[in-house]
Amino acid sequence: MVKSVEDQGGTADPSAEVLTEAAAMFGLLASPPRLHIVWALAQGESDVSGLAERVGGALPAVSQHLSKLKLAGLVRSRREGRRVVYLVDDPDVVAVVRLLVVQLAARSGQPAPVRLRDVGA
Repeated sequence: MVKSVEDQGGTADPSAEVLTEAAAMFGLLASPPRLHIVWALAQGESDVSGLAERVGGALPAVSQHLSKLKLAGLVRSRREGRRVVYLVDDPDVVAVVRLLVVQLAARSGQPAPVRLRDVGA
């Protein structure tokens, strides 16, 4: 008989609802442009034109990606006059993205990317 994680001294498995929500967030980050946007915003806030230039995307495409990320709660925005500024201020999102990107860069023998700022810490 297979023992559950809890039986083996670990913690209980997450609920189906939590796993579904996590899978949806990972699904959003599975897009290289969206992951690049989150990486860039985790280093500092930016408007859509600055992000489009940084990630090499067309303004409408970057705007669409930002809308999806904002709807999922991965980024937020604030208005500065006529300009809308986007940012990631969740240290957990920053930590997950940093861990994944830095580990993959190390495995491939590439230099480590510039460290993300410590958000909220």
